[in-house]
Amino acid sequence: MLKLYRMLKFLVCIGLITTFLGCAATQKQESTGQYVDDSVITTKVKAAIFNEATLKTLQINVKTFKGVVQLSGFVDSAQSVKKAGEVAGSVNGVVSVNNDLVVK
Repeated sequence: MLKLYRMLKFLVCIGLITTFLGCAATQKQESTGQYVDDSVITTKVKAAIFNEATLKTLQINVKTFKGVVQLSGFVDSAQSVKKAGEVAGSVNGVVSVNNDLVVK
């Protein structure tokens, strides 16, 4: 009976360790909390860009990974590229901005 109890304790410990390591962040993968935070940042950046009168375009794509925002897509002028980068950088929670927008 004691051996069964120890074996069960061991299996529960292994299960808990596996669960916690599965939720941990790595360099190429976010934790669940980071994913939610990045989703919120992405939404805020998209809203800020949409609310900017000079940037009313749906051709700007926004992706966020660990607080770093990547802008991609097409805009009409070089001023729009600069303005989009400034607007994205001003959002709370943004660590940095990779501005890959292209003038068409």
